[in-house]
Amino acid sequence: MHLPHFSLADLLRPVSFLGQVLLALVALLRGRTRLSARDLARVSTDSSARALPIVTVVNLLVGSILAFVGAVQLVKFGAGIYVADLVGIAVAREMAAVITAVVMCGRTGAAFAAELATMQANEEIDAYEVLGIDPVPYLVLPRVMSLLILLPLLYIYACLAGLLGGVLVGGGMLQLAPQAYLDRTAIVLGWNHLGLGLVKSVAFGALIGIVGCYYGLHAKRNAAGVGQATTQAVVASIVGVIVVDSLFAILANALGL
Repeated sequence: MHLPHFSLADLLRPVSFLGQVLLALVALLRGRTRLSARDLARVSTDSSARALPIVTVVNLLVGSILAFVGAVQLVKFGAGIYVADLVGIAVAREMAAVITAVVMCGRTGAAFAAELATMQANEEIDAYEVLGIDPVPYLVLPRVMSLLILLPLLYIYACLAGLLGGVLVGGGMLQLAPQAYLDRTAIVLGWNHLGLGLVKSVAFGALIGIVGCYYGLHAKRNAAGVGQATTQAVVASIVGVIVVDSLFAILANALGL
């Protein structure tokens, strides 16, 4: 059995790529480089409007499941109204950001990796470099920026979908009036919960974009390499989302948020 061999260059390659992305972002903020407006518009459309159906369905079901599980336990104590507390806080702090990020890992992150890996196999990346075009600002930055901007917006939309799922279960299973449910949600759902979720979504957006582009640009130059890069991007992104979320949980607990 042969164990995979990793050289120092393999370990430093992701760090180097992250540094290139950060330098390109600084250059963009200073006006020294420009984004491809056409590429940014195309990627943003694919990462926002076309992602709304799956984001809606998944978060609606997650909110419904949370409400159902909470109702089964809380109704035993005559505390059914506190289902609103459970769903509101869980959706805002954790589920909306994490579930939406996982969906985008499998949808948008995989698309980034597959597209760039195909360009790598067709030697289009080499053609850009021959023409003196740096692929990081031209290809990577629009994709990372689109997720940085749009994932927080998708998070807000996911929160609404998750809360709607809770309202439906609360009204159907516990016979709670929608107005009473929403009033209770408004009482317990503070800006600290929503702010934490927004910050998480920004971090998740950067992570998904960078990981997807990294595996796409470093794919093998054949058809199998495209599939491998896509699989690696999805797996690494999902694991990264869980790890980053756990770090946020530890930090939020330390800060008392």
